[in-house]
Amino acid sequence: MDIAADTVSDIVIRLRAIEVKEGATDPDSGSNPIDDGATDVLVSGTDDATESEVRGMIAGLDDDSRAELLALLYVGRGDMEPEEWDEAVKFAREREAAGEGAVKELLRTPDAGDLLEEGLDALGLTPDLPQA
Repeated sequence: MDIAADTVSDIVIRLRAIEVKEGATDPDSGSNPIDDGATDVLVSGTDDATESEVRGMIAGLDDDSRAELLALLYVGRGDMEPEEWDEAVKFAREREAAGEGAVKELLRTPDAGDLLEEGLDALGLTPDLPQA
């Protein structure tokens, strides 16, 4: 596997940070964070720095690493078995070529961070990750 387990771990941590975001909890408060219990901090939106970090991290990976990241998702989700790793990577490359890139797929997959971790575990790679 070309992608480093530590790189996957960094992406997992950021994906989990995105996953805990909620919809608009106090959209018209007009108040400051102290008055509303800082609920506005939980709102995700287009200016979410964590999502930007994930997008940048994934975009910064080479083609092989992006394909392997998606393959980890497929293995973790149970779409493919660890023994089918080469097929999973090939399928991921095909998805990338078709415009369904790693960024799109990871950001729209619920629990993507957990699934990536399960993919690593299925391959016998266990990086030190905080538990969700």
